Amino acid sequence: MSPIVPEPSAPATRRAVTPGRVAFSASSAQLAQESFARLVTRYGECALDQAEVVVTLGGDGQMLETLHRAVVNGLPVYGMNCGSVGFLMNTFSEDNLLERLTSAQAAELHPLRMNAITVTGMVEEALAFNEVSLLRQLRQGAKIRVTVDGRVRLEELMCDGILLSTPAGSTAYNLSAHGPIVPLSANLLPLTPISSFRPRRWRGALLPAAADVLFEVLENDKRPVAAVADFTEVRDVLSVAVSEDRSVTVTVLFDPDQGLSERIIAEQFTV
Repeated sequence: MSPIVPEPSAPATRRAVTPGRVAFSASSAQLAQESFARLVTRYGECALDQAEVVVTLGGDGQMLETLHRAVVNGLPVYGMNCGSVGFLMNTFSEDNLLERLTSAQAAELHPLRMNAITVTGMVEEALAFNEVSLLRQLRQGAKIRVTVDGRVRLEELMCDGILLSTPAGSTAYNLSAHGPIVPLSANLLPLTPISSFRPRRWRGALLPAAADVLFEVLENDKRPVAAVADFTEVRDVLSVAVSEDRSVTVTVLFDPDQGLSERIIAEQFTV
């Protein structure tokens, strides 16, 4: 999720949100649904095609789903945490919503684009705001060749899987797989193995945001692999090409002094 511009240092650059021009979405969780009902009663409900901003309620999964929809409608997204993690969400409050939306800081983000070819020859395409991951489907470890910008960097990686992450996604699955946290301004993509068996000492790499990465599945007949872009899964892949798509932009809104860049830096000092 590399930004095309830095997060603004002052929130006053945003214009006031018009009353009645806020669309709401919520996860199926009871707390999110109850919060949704109260907010709609208080602020009104607006259709997406008439809205100026989307407020989404839930956890990070709900935020990811909303971001994928925001690619189509181009609306900025402001999340409030009614879930379990909420790294991409703001603190929930029913009060002063329009003022919070007006003073929010914006982060403009780009997704990864995945192009996967399956054993049947089908080509599947999907966007990922967190990461694209390849995962073994059966008990045997996967064997994957890794090529970066046309040059083979790993002839054979035997592992449970491998992932390429956005900077914002570096605090999610990437971090759980012991990959590095990457600041938004670094313009880097973490490439992280998942339970690497051979080469045993390889811990991953940091790639330029402009890198083109190709994963090729070896011995796919007995070591099948699935590819996952956020919540889109493609089974039995032969090859997966991944690169950042700078033609696609979504805007995420955060409360002042709680912007995404600050959250990613703060996460590195969490003990």
